[in-house]
Amino acid sequence: MNEDVPGRKAAAGNSPGAQAWARFRANRVAVLSAGVLLAVIGLALVWPAVSPHPPNAITDTQFAPPGGGHWFGTDVHGRDLFTRVFAGARISLLVGLVGAGVSLAIGVVWGAVAGYLGGRWDSWLMRMVDVLYALPTIVFVIVLITALNGLLEHWEAQGLPAGTARLARLAGLFAGLGAVSWLTMARIVRGQVLSLRRRPFVEASLVLGASHTRILARHILPNIAGIVIVYLALTVPSVVLYESFLSYLGLGIQPPAASLGSLIAEGANQINPLRIYWWLILFPAGTLAVTLLALNFLADGLRDAFDPRTPQ
Repeated sequence: MNEDVPGRKAAAGNSPGAQAWARFRANRVAVLSAGVLLAVIGLALVWPAVSPHPPNAITDTQFAPPGGGHWFGTDVHGRDLFTRVFAGARISLLVGLVGAGVSLAIGVVWGAVAGYLGGRWDSWLMRMVDVLYALPTIVFVIVLITALNGLLEHWEAQGLPAGTARLARLAGLFAGLGAVSWLTMARIVRGQVLSLRRRPFVEASLVLGASHTRILARHILPNIAGIVIVYLALTVPSVVLYESFLSYLGLGIQPPAASLGSLIAEGANQINPLRIYWWLILFPAGTLAVTLLALNFLADGLRDAFDPRTPQ
């Protein structure tokens, strides 16, 4: 029995997952990006809770420049910008992850059903994707969120609690961003499923009496998990960027909460010919840029890691 253990360990080391992990570790840029992203996530999760300056605490030290007391300075209301930047990063990353999760759920199901059923179902489902692709994405999201905000304002006038309205706006933002981010995922999944559905292992499962749902869930989807993970990682930064742009326009996260986009908008509003409070734009924009670069480099590293043609 013990003689087989080294063989099993060698086989495990040569598994596709182990090879992908080895390729990822060899990519120094991707590993560094993962470290930077973990640092941003750690600060976003921990610092607003332990900071001596709560993110929404208003003080008399308006427009204080960066210094020992306030590392990123303060804003127009005297709030500590360092704390607000990482509180905003937490919300931006949350929106990105949830939006990407919505994109994953819709895109994988839509693409898998279209690719597996084929024929008229495939044609009808993918024509709907083509129609949605033809629409200007950001305009569609703006119209959707504006309509939802108008409806919620009407309900608030009718007595809807403010807290419930804020949660509804956040859920609408998640749904709106996820609803336009799944199209590429659906196309990628459909193409992969089309290439797998006629493979011998799928036909063998059909002969043995496996249901179509079981074949999709147990045999086809696990074989495209690597591709799905890569495109999921690519979706997160695009959703974060969408949210930041919407918040900059005033359609995303609403005060007193803040995202990186809304912080950039607040800083831009303080620019005037007499004085430019540069830290109000530099630090939120810099944090957003570093986060997006880390996410994109990480996604590129995952793509290379899951590509078996990539040399180790």
